Amino acid sequence: MKPAVLVSREVFDDTLALLAEHCAVTSNQADVRHPPEALAALMAAHDGAVISTNDRIDAALLDRCPRIRVISNVGVGYNNIDVAACTARGVMVTNTPGVLTDSVADHTLGLILATCRRLTEAEHYLRAGRWQANFLKQMLGKDVHGATLGIFGMGRIGQAVAKRARGFDMTIRYHNRQPLPPEQAAGAQWRDKDALLAESDIVVLLTPYSPATHHMIGARELAAMKPGSVLINVARGGVVDDAALVDALRRGHPWAAGLDVYENEPQFDPRLLELANVVLTPHIASASEPTRRAMANTAARNCIAALTGQVPPHLLNPEVREATRA
Repeated sequence: MKPAVLVSREVFDDTLALLAEHCAVTSNQADVRHPPEALAALMAAHDGAVISTNDRIDAALLDRCPRIRVISNVGVGYNNIDVAACTARGVMVTNTPGVLTDSVADHTLGLILATCRRLTEAEHYLRAGRWQANFLKQMLGKDVHGATLGIFGMGRIGQAVAKRARGFDMTIRYHNRQPLPPEQAAGAQWRDKDALLAESDIVVLLTPYSPATHHMIGARELAAMKPGSVLINVARGGVVDDAALVDALRRGHPWAAGLDVYENEPQFDPRLLELANVVLTPHIASASEPTRRAMANTAARNCIAALTGQVPPHLLNPEVREATRA
């Protein structure tokens, strides 16, 4: 008998076909968002679940789903999953790193350009019928070319952003817990946190979310940024204290921000909508069709591997599989 898999949200047809080769699939192509109680009730009858980053997997839910052997997240970030609770119950957890690197890096550069050159503000100005003539100080922005770019989190995506930034003749600084080997840094220079904030014209956040990075950028860090600088967040909501950011943007320090992620999303601080010096996108950095398809299919392959006795390619808690083999 094929193992039973729940797909919690809409995916591509070829993703369902891939899963159906090996599993009995319950899909949700209507894309109904299930609250925790409903999701737990559905998962209880399945051996695996392919979930979205909007689905919260915690101990209480897992206790209602004793059959579940794998949680396959369609996304690289997994702060929606209590991995420790899964591990304690022998449930494998997987994610989809790598396949979204270039699309997220592209979107990051798009946010940088849109924020520095005030593109959304300018479009709203034009659409509102306010453009009557050109004048010298109209919509003055910041140059991207030649700027100093500071990257928090020089992993795959950070390195892809740095590669693109070199095309703009940017000086690149970065902060990781430890400096990278020179061949990985490719000319970018390591700085400690405070130095990176003080030196950078544009600060990009690409760090994973964890208790250690919660509110990594708060009132103190925003005040420490270089005057006239720009903050870009494509990491995770919670890395930035959004309330402190609103207050700082109202004071004009930082000069502007570009955000793709928010605390408590899809809810967010409504005061952001009142600010002209912020560019907002709804967590779509990976949202190109080829990338989202690759993410869904990678999640499917992870799930299939876990349920057919193989090692999932992107297993986050390998100790679970090691325990089952012992």
